[in-house]
This record gives sequence, structure tokens and C-alpha cells, in this order.
Amino acid sequence: MHSTPRFLQGIFPFEGEGMDKPAPVHDTLHYIVPPGVTTQPLYFRGGNSADELVTVVLVRDGTPMRYFPIGARASTHVQLAVVEDLDDGTVLELHLAAGEGQSGTLVVDLGLVEV
Repeated sequence: MHSTPRFLQGIFPFEGEGMDKPAPVHDTLHYIVPPGVTTQPLYFRGGNSADELVTVVLVRDGTPMRYFPIGARASTHVQLAVVEDLDDGTVLELHLAAGEGQSGTLVVDLGLVEV
């Protein structure tokens, strides 16, 4: 079976809008499962340069799917292999929830595989 890896990744500055107001991190952190393909999330890695907790939210078709809290000046690595299949047309985005006015740099790496 042929598979193709895909990644939503990068280093992004942020300014929080409130822990209860997740907002898109960046336009490049958007993925649509291609027609005739199933995609599986494999892992999430993230880092936070700020002095307070932030939460990265994996949003599926406009609804939160997974939450990844990242402590102050910390990182996280979460294995997601074989958690679930995402059917074609599914839209994924990474959003960030951070305290209002909180700023810093976020490093994200979401690994996916198309099968």
C-alpha cells in the first residue's frame, strides 16, 4: 500500500486572545484530505516560548478534535498513530488558545500520512 506523509509545521509568533478563544495560528496550518484518500494523524510536537501555558487545538471541520497543552517555556510530543482515519474532504486546522495579550513563539509539527 502506497502512503504519502504530510506535515503541518513551522515557527510562528502569536498573541493570545484568551484561553477560551482559540484562533487559527497561521494560514499554512490548514489541510484538506484529498478525494479518494484516507489520512491518519501520526504525531503532534509543539513548543512554547512564552511564560505561561498555551493550548494548541486540532480543529476538524470547524470542531475541536484534540487539545495539546504546552507548558511555559516547554514542549510536548503526543503519539497519535492509528487514533482514527480522516475521510476525504475532512478539513484540519491548528488553532491556539493563549491568555489575552500573552505573546511568544509557537513551534508546531503535526505529522499525517495519506493512505
